[in-house]
Parts: sequence; C-alpha cells; structure tokens
Amino acid sequence: MRRWEIALGAAVAVGAVSVASVHLLNPAFVMPVPVVNVVKKTLPIYLDYAARVESIRSITLQARVPGYLQEQTAADGSDVKQGDLLYRIAPEDYQAALDQAKAQVQRDTATLEYAKSNLGRGTDLAKAGYLDKDSFDQRTSNLRTAQAALAVDQAAVRTAELNLGYAEIKAPFSGRIGRNQASVGTLVSVAGTVLNTLVQLDPIYVTFNPSETDLVQIEQAKANGPIAVDVLLPSETKPSQKGELTFIDNTIDHSTGTITARATIGNAKFTLLPGQYVRVRLHVKEQPNTLMVPQVALGSSQLGKYLYVIGKGNTVDQKLVSLGPTDGDLISVTSGISETDQVITGNLQKIGPGMPVSPLPQPKPAS
Repeated sequence: MRRWEIALGAAVAVGAVSVASVHLLNPAFVMPVPVVNVVKKTLPIYLDYAARVESIRSITLQARVPGYLQEQTAADGSDVKQGDLLYRIAPEDYQAALDQAKAQVQRDTATLEYAKSNLGRGTDLAKAGYLDKDSFDQRTSNLRTAQAALAVDQAAVRTAELNLGYAEIKAPFSGRIGRNQASVGTLVSVAGTVLNTLVQLDPIYVTFNPSETDLVQIEQAKANGPIAVDVLLPSETKPSQKGELTFIDNTIDHSTGTITARATIGNAKFTLLPGQYVRVRLHVKEQPNTLMVPQVALGSSQLGKYLYVIGKGNTVDQKLVSLGPTDGDLISVTSGISETDQVITGNLQKIGPGMPVSPLPQPKPAS
C-alpha cells in the first residue's frame, strides 16, 4: 500500500513539472508590465550644502554696578522679550545716593535763588552809588558759583538715576537666556561677574561653504534677484523653514576652495538653535521643458544607467540615459529618451531587450 502511495506522489510531481515546463515554454505567454508616460515640466534647480546654525547676537550678561544679587526674575532657559527684567541687584545704596543727590539739588537751588536776589539788590545799589564795584563783582561771582554748583548736582542726580537703573539688568533684545552662573546673594562686580548668556533666535543665521565653482551659479542667480534658501533638519525630507541668502564673503579659502556664505532664516518657533547642523538648499534657477521619469524605473549596467521603454510591436527597448537633478520621486533625464516614450516601471527583473510585453498604463507620476 505504501509503495503505491509513493509511486502515485512521484507521478503527480513529474506531471506538475511537465505542466510548468510547457507553460514556461509557451510562446503565447506575454509578461504584463506597468508603464507611465514621460513627464515634461519646469524643474527648479537647487544647490545643496551642509550648514551650521549661528546666532545673530549672543552676549554675556554682566552687571554695570557692583552689589549683592537680590533676585533672578527669569528662569534658566526662558524665552524673553526686549526690555524684560532678568536680574535685580540690591538697590538700597543706589536709591540712597539718588536721594542725597536730589537733596543737594534742593539746597543749591535755594542758594542760587538767594544769589540771584542778592545780585538784583546789588545792581540797584550800584546804580545809586551805594555799592562799590568790588562788592558788586563778588555778588556776580556768587551767582555764577551757585549756577555751577546746581549744574554739578543735576549731573549727580542723573548719574544716581543711571546707577539705580543699572541695578535692574534687562534684556537688550529678544531671545533665550541660558544657565544661571551667579546665585542669589552673590556679590557681583562691574564687568567681572558673569550672570548668564542671552542669544537671539529669531531671525537666525545659517552658515555654509559653497565651492568656488558653485559661486558662479550663485552670483548669476543673485544678479536676477534675492536667492531663496530652504532649511532641512537632519530628520526632514521637506524644508520646514525658509529664508534668504544675505551674505557672501569676499575671500575664497585657498586651502579648501570654498567661500563662506550665510542665509538669514525666520525662526519664530525657535526650531533652530545655534550650533545645530542642518542642510540648506539654494534655489538658483528654473530649467524649463525637463523630461522626468520615476526613479524606480532606472536600471544600471556596465554601460551606465538605462530605462526600459515600450518599443515596436510591444517589445522591450533598452535606452541608455544621462541623468540630471531629482524632484521628489522623479529624476530628470538629459538625454536618451523622448517625450513620447512609455517607460516601464515594474517587473524589471523579469524582462530584457526585445522581449514581448503587455503594457499596463499607470497613473501619471506626480509632477
């Protein structure tokens, strides 16, 4: 019984192989292949570079008057606006100095008023002959001295007001503060104690280094108007931020053959931070009437890149092509195909030149 089962299984297997062989050798079988038309479009031409983010302004926050640090009003890492209070130095000494200067003004104002009145009386006495010239000159000198003393007092008031204002350290521009470097209670000195750092984040610079060969294209594009710049984070395939090329240095680095360039980027959400590495893309021109095909349709051989297209009688025709820039899933073809070609995009491993195929038109590639 078991021998009969084994014999029957072998017969079935041999029969299946025979059927498969007949099917493979059947000249009526034609491989179906998906095909798309060549896309003709205006292609934006970009130059891509690795770049680094830099702050437009970055300063060290230090006190302009000495004293004990009384308060830190903005937390570490806070986003602050221009004029926001960041630190406060104990103001009592400076308030006392201001009060003293104002009191001095009041005293010397009274002295000046008396000198003016005394000179007025002296003038009348001198005209009547009751006051000698020396006494009159003395009253005139007293008036001028009182005026000078009052001017000194008023300057002292302004100085005291400035010092009292310096006890409050405010943000000179909008940005983000860093880590605090002086604890509350620290005795800070003038331009000696670092309190914190403040960096501007919006807008922000992105610096990169084009080669001297690319510089020709950049200068030509710049002559036609502002150059738009896209910024891509390491995890991005599409730019999230845009800006404009605003600076090209005046000297090429002879050791690298590159030049320093810089774009100014709007950064309202503070996505970009100084020191961060990104990629930038410069839009330098438009290339009209460009033929585009799906990148998945490309093949490669020892002769170079090629495409399979539908030839006469629905047979496969292989065409060697020269390629240009990409645009999403499409790639430009500078030579080797025509606008009327139907490009085969699937079953590429199962077909070859001259093989009959059955084209299956696919939706037009996104342009």
